[in-house]
Amino acid sequence: MDRLLFHSVGHFPGKFRTVTDAEKRRIMMVFCDCDYGSKGYLCREDLKIAVVTLFGYKPSKYEVDQMMKGCKDTEGITEKQFLSLMSSKMAAQDRDEEIRHIFMTFDTHCRGFITIDDLRRAFSEVAPHIPRHRVESLFREVDRDGDGRVGYLDFEFMMKYSLEDGF
Repeated sequence: MDRLLFHSVGHFPGKFRTVTDAEKRRIMMVFCDCDYGSKGYLCREDLKIAVVTLFGYKPSKYEVDQMMKGCKDTEGITEKQFLSLMSSKMAAQDRDEEIRHIFMTFDTHCRGFITIDDLRRAFSEVAPHIPRHRVESLFREVDRDGDGRVGYLDFEFMMKYSLEDGF
């Protein structure tokens, strides 16, 4: 991946970490979830949704163009290409900063917690194909004390430890 791509999204080359097997499984799950119609590849729109799902932000046109460069012979990004691209992107990220960024994306009212309505709204905007019951189930799983709020510590715990266990 070129250095401009990392710089354009706030990542700095040379500061890489190893992508875990659990993260690779998550990347592959996202590929399957975003491959509408089971085509075997992600088109531009599918790719945008996949990046939002994995990283919590909508990629710029430039970033999508850079990722799509490798698929001149096909109609989109294949599973193997997607795993390679997203693993590189993930390896360049500071995990704690990534979690804070995603949490702030959900916490649109800056209250320090996420409600079920915040989560529904976010998913309806970036991944409307994900069933409402799945979003609600995810929220209940993370809201361990059942108070209808997910604070940053619970969110961070879920992002760091539940995903490693194949959440």
